[in-house]
Formats: sequence, C-alpha cells, structure tokens
Amino acid sequence: MSDVSGASPYRNRSGEASIQSQRLFRVYNLYRIVISLVLTGLLFVDPTQFSQPPGLVEYYQTAVLGYLILNSTIGLMQVGGLKPSQRHITLSVLLDILIIHFLLFTGSGMTNDLANLIIISVAAGNILTPSRMGFFYAALAAICSLAVAGWGVLAHGENVDLIVRAGSFGILYFGTALILQSITRRMWRSEALADSRARSILELEKINEQIIQRMRTGIVVTDQDGRIRLANGAAKELLFGSPGTQSYQGRVLPVALLEGLVRWKQAPLRRPRPCQIQPASPLIQASFTRLDEENSDLILVFIEDLSKVTQQAQQLKLASLGRLTASIAHEIRNPLGAISHAAQLLGESGDIPEADQRMLEIIQRHSVRVNGIIENVLDLSRRRPANAQLVEPAQWLQEFVRDYEQSARHRNEAPQITLELAPELPPARFDKSQIEQVLTNLCDNGLRYSQQHTGVPTLTLRAGPTLDGERVYVDVADQGPGIAEEHRNLVFEPFFTTDKSGTGLGLYLARELCETNQAHLALLKDQDEGSCFRITFAPSGRLI
Repeated sequence: MSDVSGASPYRNRSGEASIQSQRLFRVYNLYRIVISLVLTGLLFVDPTQFSQPPGLVEYYQTAVLGYLILNSTIGLMQVGGLKPSQRHITLSVLLDILIIHFLLFTGSGMTNDLANLIIISVAAGNILTPSRMGFFYAALAAICSLAVAGWGVLAHGENVDLIVRAGSFGILYFGTALILQSITRRMWRSEALADSRARSILELEKINEQIIQRMRTGIVVTDQDGRIRLANGAAKELLFGSPGTQSYQGRVLPVALLEGLVRWKQAPLRRPRPCQIQPASPLIQASFTRLDEENSDLILVFIEDLSKVTQQAQQLKLASLGRLTASIAHEIRNPLGAISHAAQLLGESGDIPEADQRMLEIIQRHSVRVNGIIENVLDLSRRRPANAQLVEPAQWLQEFVRDYEQSARHRNEAPQITLELAPELPPARFDKSQIEQVLTNLCDNGLRYSQQHTGVPTLTLRAGPTLDGERVYVDVADQGPGIAEEHRNLVFEPFFTTDKSGTGLGLYLARELCETNQAHLALLKDQDEGSCFRITFAPSGRLI
C-alpha cells in the first residue's frame, strides 16, 4: 500500500522501517529467541526424538544452534540501538520459513509439531509487511511444505496422506495471509490517519501558541487566589515590564490587578476600572472571565493597553481638531493680529496713563498666549508620523545636553544640568527630533520651576535600563515646588495649567509625541522635592 506521494507507509525516505514495524519486529524477534531456546533445550532433554538418519540429525542440531545464535545476535543489536530496515525484516521472515522447514526436513518431517510454527512466521510476515510480499511468504511456505512432505513419501515411504496434510497447511498459509493483510492494512490506515490528525493538532497548537504569544492583548490564566498559571508575552510586558521567555508561573498578580480580580468576583457584571501597575506603566483595562463554567477554578484575564486605544482616539480627535483649526485659524489670527497691532500703536503714544499702560500689557500678553495656543494646536493637527531609527541613548543624551546648554546661553540663561548615565544602556528606537522636542519641553519646565523655587535653574537627567534589561528610561528631575496631589492626574490633560502664562498644551503634546514613538511618559511619585518625569522607551526590536 502506498501513500499519496508514492512512498510506502511502512518505511521512511531512507528505507528505514516505520517505528511501529520496528516495535513489532522487536516483539517477533523476542518470540524467535524463546523458540530457539526451547528447541536447544529439547536437544538435551530428549535426544532420541529423531527418526531420520544420524547424518541429518547432526544437521538438525547444527541448524538449531545456528538459529539460536542468529536470533540472539539480532536481539543484542536491537538492544544496542539497531533500527532495522524493511529489507532486514523481510529477510528475517524468509529465513524463519526456510530454517523451520529445514528443521522439519532433518527432523521427523511434516508430522512434527514444528510445522505449526510456520503459520506463525507467515502471519508475522503479513503483519510486518502487509503487501504482495505477504503472499510470497505463503507461497514459499506452501512449496517448502509440499517439498518436505514429498521427500518423506518418496525417500522414507511415509503415508501419502502427508502430502494432503502439507496441502492443507498451504491453504492455511494463504488464508492467514489474506485475513491478516486485510486486518493489518486497516490497522495501518487507522494509525496513519491518527498520526496525521495528531500532527495536525500539534501544528494547530503551535500556531495557536505563536498567535497568542504575538498578540498585543495580554492573556493570563490564574487560579482563584490570583496566582499565575500561564501568561503570554504581552501580559508579561504589561504586568512585569518583561516580554522575554522568563516564566512567571506561580507568581501573584500585581496588587492593582489583584484588587480588580477581587471586585470582579464580588460583582461579575460590573466592568473593572482601568488601573496602572506602576507609575511609569501604561494604563490598562482588565477583563475577567471563567475559563470553564463547569470548572470554575481557573480564571482567564484579558489585559488591554489603553494607551493604544487612547492613541487611536487621539488620532481621531486630532483629525477633527486639524479640520477645525484649519478652518478657524485664519479667522482668529486676523482679528488677533489687528488687536495686537492696535495695542502696539496705542502703546507708542506718550500721553497714556499708567493704569491704561498696564491694560495694554495685559492685551499684549494674552494676545501672545492666544497665538501660542493656536500654534500648538496647529502643531498637533499637522504632526507627522515618527521616523524611527536605532539610537544609542548615552551618546544621544550627551549631544542633547550640549546643544541645549548652548541654546540656553543664547537666551541669557545659565542652566545647571547634571547628566547621570548608567553603564551599558540598551539601545532604543525612536524619532530623535520628536523625542528631543519632548525633552526640550520637560527641561524648559523643570528649569523654570527650579529657578522660581530655589533661584537657580537646576535640572538632573538620568538614564538607566528597566528591570528586564531590554528597555531604557530617561528621567527629568527638577528642584521646583512639585505638583500638588490633586493635580497629578491632570497634568497631561490638554489646556490644563497652573501657570497663568502657559497654554496647557506642552505636556499633552509631549505625551502624544511619546505615544507616537511607542514610548510612555509618566509623572513619578514619592519624589522628595520637585517633580520627576520619566520617558520609558519600547524595546529596540519593536517596529514603530
């Protein structure tokens, strides 16, 4: 029987027998060893059992000992790791048929009970090689049996019925071959089908595992106490900051997510609130469900990175904002320019009272502020996609600090910027111009608030690797008064500001630019003095 490709299913491409055939042949060879041991033992137990001339008896004894040596040698080779080919199996079955008939010829002929062993050899041959070779085994056995019976009748004058007995054995050989081939072929087909389905299931499992591991949605399987059983790469990154191959099996969910699990078990129909694992981590949304309604011990947790959803929403908002600003910017700038110009002309008059002069300054200051708001909104709506490149953070930060200090001197400022770099920083992938715009905004804010609070514009830039060693972060810490607790969750909202001269779009624009580069901008807590903003970059291998 052949498969679709034309190759026999009982051997592989190298001619080696299938694993199932090798196992069956191992059992069959063990049977041969037992039979040869029994025959050898009978030589010593009943040496007078032979009716043939002494010369043939010696041949019989030699054949029995040779059969034992042959089978023992094959058994030892199998123990040593021999993997027989189909040719070896066929040759072994043929030798069995010939050797047993030789024992019948040199022994007591077809009347010997050894004739029954030929049926077993023919059956084994048809099981091990269920093909046309099986009928050849039956034909060879039938011919040899008739030859042994004919020799006994002609040479020793035995009863002619012996030929009928040999013919009956021949019919039995062919009947055995026919039945066993039919059964064995069905067995092989069933096994091949089972193997094919097992391979398909294994391939599907591997495909599913790859899909789950590459999904950007975090998937976690936990028990009732929140201990992790399984977690994909996205879940590891969102919960522990490490998308690598490290196993977190047995660890408990982070506190924020564990509290959400407890609330969900109390009220399964209530949607869990978004939470943040760490101050520098993105905002996530967890959804809980039982893995199996009948077996409720395991809980499946889906974790969504809300920064992606927020980014898409912001893109829609910016698109609408762009259309809005494009339509009204010209209408706003024209009267704003007229107001500003009229205020300048009025300020050039020499007879304006001091109170009116202060009013003119207010008009000029707020005109500049409104124009700044328009410029920032236009920058948001016209923002280009990130042109990411692989960057060495240490060298890039040194160049940025040097260029920033030079530009600050041109503004008649003398900032004191301290740069602290950890050794062996991992590379990062981002758009240098966009992230430099973010750092410039953070440095400007930090220096301004430090000078207001201490009288000296001081700032500290720190860069180091995250806990998993695959990402890099940059901290911008100032010596200002810090941010009040009630305002910490609002600093990244558009148009929110505590500075009367600010537009409230600087930090909002900074976070938007970070999200465009798959980085995360966060305000760290537990600062002794001042504020500290952290930019956490994505792994360098992630495409933007």
